[in-house]
Amino acid sequence: MKIVEAARITEVVKGLCIRANRDLPEDVQACLRSGRDAEPWPLAQDTLDKIIANFELAASRRLPICQDTGLACVFLEIGAEVHIEGDLYGAINEGVRQGYQEGYLRKSVVADPLNRVNTGDNTPAMVYLEVAPGDRLGITVAPKGFGSENMSQIKMLKPSDGEAGVMDFVVSVVKVAGSNPCPPLVVGVGLGGTFDKAALLAKKALLRPLGQRNPVAYYRDLEYVLLERINALGIGPQGFGGATTALSVAIETMPTHIAGLPCAVNINCHVARHAQEDL
Repeated sequence: MKIVEAARITEVVKGLCIRANRDLPEDVQACLRSGRDAEPWPLAQDTLDKIIANFELAASRRLPICQDTGLACVFLEIGAEVHIEGDLYGAINEGVRQGYQEGYLRKSVVADPLNRVNTGDNTPAMVYLEVAPGDRLGITVAPKGFGSENMSQIKMLKPSDGEAGVMDFVVSVVKVAGSNPCPPLVVGVGLGGTFDKAALLAKKALLRPLGQRNPVAYYRDLEYVLLERINALGIGPQGFGGATTALSVAIETMPTHIAGLPCAVNINCHVARHAQEDL
């Protein structure tokens, strides 16, 4: 049995909150650079140049990539042979509180969705737990800005809608979003499960390294087709037009009921932040 003290989790979450907001993952950087090289529209080229300069400055000056430093989404993969000594949720939220304070990150969380009083420390985090075999404890912090989150949608499609219905819905979500989620985008698609499970699949899809495709050939092909259709919309970087509306599309699936076809689309802006550490 592996014992992990809650204080250690607090320390790791704090560091991940700061790192995720300052250092754009290398796979996202590479996609933005390759998008810039392939972009034929001069205004889109200039916009991507500014996006690239921004994340380079953020890394060199140790500043947030974006003023919206997001709601802290914390994904934990906990081995069945791991014992947490202490309050797990308390440790995570303390890590978020310390990270957003010490990293000078914007506090964006309100305690009640209607009364709108800020909690003052960006807690509580949104925590997602998954139990796995072994003694590994993996922690991923993915701060989610709401310019993109607000453009996400879910639809309970009918089984008869099939592949065409799914594809049309995903493309329509991006089209309706337009420039609001700060394209170029990363598009996560969740198919199957229930209403809530489809949404979680879509959010987890955003953690997949850009360029890594679904292992199932059928869904891998759909990802390519969706990326082509989305980029053909011509929305372009920041909505100024061009061929780079999305950097990647990732589809995640799970079994569902015979009467349903839940489809969720979780959109991320080009600041596709996440940082991970194993304990």
